[in-house]
Amino acid sequence: MTDTLTAGRAEYCVVACAEAWRDNGEVLAATMAPVPSFGARLAKRTFSPELLLTDGEAMLVDLDGTTEGWLPYRQHLTMVTGGKRHVMMGASQIDRFGNQNISCVGDWHQPTRQLLGVRGAPVNTLNNPVSYWVPKHSTRVFVERVDMVSGVGYDRAAAAGPSATRFHRIPRVVSTLGVFDFATPDRSMRLASVHPGVTVGQIRQATGFALTIPDDVPYTREPTPAELRLIREVIDPKGLRDREVRP
Repeated sequence: MTDTLTAGRAEYCVVACAEAWRDNGEVLAATMAPVPSFGARLAKRTFSPELLLTDGEAMLVDLDGTTEGWLPYRQHLTMVTGGKRHVMMGASQIDRFGNQNISCVGDWHQPTRQLLGVRGAPVNTLNNPVSYWVPKHSTRVFVERVDMVSGVGYDRAAAAGPSATRFHRIPRVVSTLGVFDFATPDRSMRLASVHPGVTVGQIRQATGFALTIPDDVPYTREPTPAELRLIREVIDPKGLRDREVRP
């Protein structure tokens, strides 16, 4: 039986994702995987009640999935370009400045693996906040240089100038090992917290570039008893989070 007082790794990840939307106000929380979706719903039920949730297609939904309003594609695009959305995307590769790749692995002219394609990543990253969720932290994902830029990182946005940096922001990266941000002078990735049971050494070993690591790295915030109850009984009673983040 699961200890009712002890959070599992997946529940720490849900809470870490939820924190990405703290104090965001009335924006659309767009997610691309179960754990970030649970995080957005937890945030709306607790500290960010103004968040807007979507069914992933054409509707705005309430906490129980009840339709609140219609979200036609043209309106969704308006929200994206107007900065009224905070999306948490996945990343097949991500580098030290937050450049993300979901398109292909290997040389673009002859890739070894074809992935989703660039999709809407450039528009997302240049027009509204974009965080990332990585369900398997490894040197294959956290790389020195992405094979193709899909989502724009801080260095490339800066090189492109004010038109690219005006709305560009990457609040956080959450992985199965810890939480990362870009609160450094050169906007390179920094270790913000480690999940309980994980060491800084493990994160260094699983990361393909030199992270900025503070002298004192805190643990990721623990879920409150009320948050644990919501996650386990209301938001994800089937335990789908443990399929994405193995206990």
